[in-house]
Amino acid sequence: MQPDSSADSSAGKPGQSPEPMSDELIDFASEVFDVARRGDAAMLDTLLHKGLPPNLRNDKGDTLVMLASYHGHADAVRVLLGHKADPNLRNDNGQTPIAGAAFKGYKPVIEALLEHGADVEGASPDGRTALMIAAMFNRMEMVEFLIEKGANPDAKDANGFTARDAAAKMGAPDTAARLAQATEAKSRPPGF
Repeated sequence: MQPDSSADSSAGKPGQSPEPMSDELIDFASEVFDVARRGDAAMLDTLLHKGLPPNLRNDKGDTLVMLASYHGHADAVRVLLGHKADPNLRNDNGQTPIAGAAFKGYKPVIEALLEHGADVEGASPDGRTALMIAAMFNRMEMVEFLIEKGANPDAKDANGFTARDAAAKMGAPDTAARLAQATEAKSRPPGF
């Protein structure tokens, strides 16, 4: 689950054939994506104020938010989201910024994404949620946080596996046990 690092090679308006980009423009776009990867919030803010599109994507569909999220830069994510970047845009593999942050274990990034309207499930096309990803890597604090924020511990991916199943399969017994408790608590009548 790693976003691609190459620059976008398309330009133009929807419905039009893209015009070839100059080498200079390709280099600039590459630098902008590097700024997001480095988490340079001040530079992103400056570029966004100068007209940089907040949902700029590279040739793999990774947005600036995706790259900043995957690399753990909560301040950069906040700046981008403050400029109306979409926290739910998927890359070409269907991955979301929240799933990338869960994969890497960056709770402050997930907090920023959720504060700006990210879907707590962040499910990929195969149904794998951010909670499932956190569970697979035994990220107990992340699992607790995502459940607290409304992630469904009983959600199933395309193969019928839950976060608990993913944790057990990957050898994360503490997380599997916690997810079993969450499922049990959901099925209990109120007051018990």
